[in-house]
Amino acid sequence: MRSQVSSLYFVLSKAINKGHKRSVKAKKNILASLVIKGGSIAISLVLVPLTINYVNATSYGIWLTLSSIVGWFSFFDIGFGHGLRNKFAESIARGEYDLAKKYISTTYVVLSLIIGVVLLVFAGITPFLNWSNILNSPVEMAGELRILALIVFTFFCLQFVLKLITTVLTANQEPAKASFFNFLGSLFSLIVIYILTLTTEGNLIYLGTALSFTPVLVLIFSSVWFYNHEYKRYAPSLKQVDFSLARDLMTLGGKFFIIQIGALVLFSTNNIIITQLFGPTEVTPFNIAFKLFNIVTMGFGIVATPLWSAFTDAYVREEYTWIKNTLAKMRKIWLLSILAAVAILFASPFLYDIWVGDKVQVPFSLSVAMCVYVVVSIWQTIHVFFLNGIGKIKLQLYMVSIAAVLNIPMAIYLGGVFGLVGITLTSTIIFGVQGLVFFIQTRKILNKSAKNIWNQ
Repeated sequence: MRSQVSSLYFVLSKAINKGHKRSVKAKKNILASLVIKGGSIAISLVLVPLTINYVNATSYGIWLTLSSIVGWFSFFDIGFGHGLRNKFAESIARGEYDLAKKYISTTYVVLSLIIGVVLLVFAGITPFLNWSNILNSPVEMAGELRILALIVFTFFCLQFVLKLITTVLTANQEPAKASFFNFLGSLFSLIVIYILTLTTEGNLIYLGTALSFTPVLVLIFSSVWFYNHEYKRYAPSLKQVDFSLARDLMTLGGKFFIIQIGALVLFSTNNIIITQLFGPTEVTPFNIAFKLFNIVTMGFGIVATPLWSAFTDAYVREEYTWIKNTLAKMRKIWLLSILAAVAILFASPFLYDIWVGDKVQVPFSLSVAMCVYVVVSIWQTIHVFFLNGIGKIKLQLYMVSIAAVLNIPMAIYLGGVFGLVGITLTSTIIFGVQGLVFFIQTRKILNKSAKNIWNQ
């Protein structure tokens, strides 16, 4: 038995260490991420029924909607995060390590200033907002929701800046380490909420605090650790802040900023639309279905995430053969993801039953819609990650902007006609069109026939 394990380890090690240095690094991170993300997925699956049992389906839907609203404020990043990711990777590829440190230092300071102002404004206007109307919840919950919103937003602002360590790690093609932070945050959240179920009655404020505080705590300790050890040469310093680089970051980051706003509309408005059309209770089955099929998306994301910065590195070095081969492999993995999504679809009634029991009913038609959505979304992701990595995103900017304008009226109309299925169908149509366009753009760039907006 021991010899068989040793042989398997030898074969696996040989396969991982075979190929281009960039590919080897990506494969190691993919393998590590599979283990880490697998743990995160398992925790998230346990966390859902535990949370619903702690409060109830309606309160859980309110929490999900509030989280979506707070998530909108991530657009105040103004693209600096993605700008840093590309500029840092380019600097490392060229051996300009001092410049890489300046980019990091500048980004930390700029984002701290921006989000500090946003927090002050939010704290000032929150007392005047009617959160019970915004979240379509009972009037008597207005005071509780006001406190909850302020707590959640405060921790969000801290996480807004602290999560830059994950950007740096991912830009250096080490996303597995960044994923480990999410795993720890989820694990601690699970532990805290379990303790709450034993010691308190269902309380939205306790729930929101637990789910918001734990990721911040993990990011604080992680940042201190990495910037004092293996990333010490890149540790942010006020002396290295160069505001002239902010413009350099914004040249690319500004485009990412607009794309981020569009993405926020596409990804974060569904819960609000559902709340307004059908009530907060219906947010829960929608998100249950989304979380189940999102396992496939997360699995593909494990493969795709390290390749964003790898594409940056390869494009700077003009290694086009490596890029073409890597994209071909990603498309084969996409075919496997289709099989995985279909398998989950047929098993979904059983999976829902053992996961959330009879507390939440998820229509099979919604599962079918989610299955198709996941397949289309992953196809788009393949080409978006390549285009993002090489900075050719002007066409994406226009496409996402148009989609953001069309998304809400389409979702309201199709939601009114087909219910929750219509909300999912809206996203599927949008991502389907975008996926086709970005596939064409990718081929044009690699065939060196891209001109005008196709090459910008």
